[in-house]
Amino acid sequence: MQFDEVFDVVVVGGGNAGFSAATTAAQEGARRVLLVEKAPESEAGGNTFFTAGAYRTCFDGLNDFLPYLYQADGTKGLPQDLVQRIEMEPYTKADFHADIKRVTKGRADPELAKTLVDNSRAAMQWLFDNGAQFQLSFNRQAFEVNGKYKFWGGMVLSGGGKGLYKWHSETARENGVTIYYSCPAVGLISCPITGDVLGLKVFKDGKHRTIGATGGVVLASGGFQASSALRTKYLGPGWDLAHVRGCQYSTGDGHAMAAQVGAKLVGNYSGCHSVAWDGNSPTDAGDRHLTNQYTKSGYPLGIMVNNTGKRFVDEGFDLRNFTYAVFGKEILKQPQGIAFQIWDSDGAKLLRKEEYAEDVTQNIYADTLEELADILVTKGLKDKGQFLQTIAEFNAAVDDFQRENPDKKFDPVIRDGVSTQSSKTKLSPGKTNWAIPIKKGPFRAVEVTTGITFTFGGLAVDPATGGVIAEASRKRIPGLYCTGELLGGLFWDNYPGGSGLTMGTVMGRIGGKHAAARSKRVNAKASAEPIRAQL
Repeated sequence: MQFDEVFDVVVVGGGNAGFSAATTAAQEGARRVLLVEKAPESEAGGNTFFTAGAYRTCFDGLNDFLPYLYQADGTKGLPQDLVQRIEMEPYTKADFHADIKRVTKGRADPELAKTLVDNSRAAMQWLFDNGAQFQLSFNRQAFEVNGKYKFWGGMVLSGGGKGLYKWHSETARENGVTIYYSCPAVGLISCPITGDVLGLKVFKDGKHRTIGATGGVVLASGGFQASSALRTKYLGPGWDLAHVRGCQYSTGDGHAMAAQVGAKLVGNYSGCHSVAWDGNSPTDAGDRHLTNQYTKSGYPLGIMVNNTGKRFVDEGFDLRNFTYAVFGKEILKQPQGIAFQIWDSDGAKLLRKEEYAEDVTQNIYADTLEELADILVTKGLKDKGQFLQTIAEFNAAVDDFQRENPDKKFDPVIRDGVSTQSSKTKLSPGKTNWAIPIKKGPFRAVEVTTGITFTFGGLAVDPATGGVIAEASRKRIPGLYCTGELLGGLFWDNYPGGSGLTMGTVMGRIGGKHAAARSKRVNAKASAEPIRAQL
């Protein structure tokens, strides 16, 4: 068929996953690579723009990263005196696999998980080698203990979402990638006989246009989290009330386009990544200034109560990296979909400033718990008496545990076992780790709600190539690839923090590489056809 334009590889979606695919395709020899982005350039970047830019990857220890690290001011390298104060254990493939298996309850597709883990370090090296700047996550992933920065949870690198997107877009252009903003994809073009994907329909400059893709189309358009209708359809009643953490343009376009050409849909369609999110944040899209700062992940240092004054989760059942993506769902189940996070002065000292600073959130302070309860009543607390009783019972349970276990000490960098559960007292729900009393004023609270990040259901892919699998044949659809949050089957109910960006880069690079190789084969065959015709 005749197309308005023809490229070797066409990528749909301008976040980390899409740009990883586009730049890799160009570096692998595709001469004409196009990335189409639904958003205008002023609102582009997908969910990547709104993240902290954290990557989970295997590594051998601090020395593995030292040659590539930057300081917050952009200076390359860390001062030696700082290096000597860092304690960082290696994060092995076995560690990564164990974390995936644990948090997904063993349901993660084993081949996808293996692809993620085995390629995670190489993906980071590609980012390093192409000039992406990463810092150690001192503020997110380390606590200073006795003069040492102790890193925890296996995720130690972050690049900042804004900086990561800027680097991606500049690097893509440097490698010859063409970018069309304000250019939503509206459908795939496939051969009616073979089913091969030949190109893409887009809406550009007020007109529908067709774009050929000799090597294929890489779908990287994200989940459906920004569609209140699809959230309610797949995630269930009440999910239309969740606040959208990031990109407002992730409305399930890739799911719909792929389904129209027979793609197999897989994974946890009723599951998503959702967090404790600032109760006063925008509802339908992320804030491009504060971005990830609306996250409220300080709950392991205190407690969370609903508006009836009752606790409803074990705030310390695991390290924050492995719980923050599921607690949003639990908050949404509470009356009016809100909760309050509570700390005393000791717990509040360890809160991250980027999330809890006065210019980021509406902190609530009181010298006594009675005063705090009175203020929270004006914010939606329905039962002051229950609130005070909850804290009294919590404090009593902590005291009982400490009397029985005097050797157990609070340690925020490990699962310290400091609990509310003793032979005398067992709370329901209990707090498994970091159970410190809420006794010392001034007291502090913030209101939180549910912030949805991305959905888990998506397209079935071949991990080796990134090729999308057809529902009917269970074989790859020639010319169609997938990466990023549109991919299904890896995350179930929960995910290990930082692995989403890593998977986007890993599968983006795999899909981009195979699409580029396919374009070379198709172009070579097309060039040979006129010669054969003359013989």
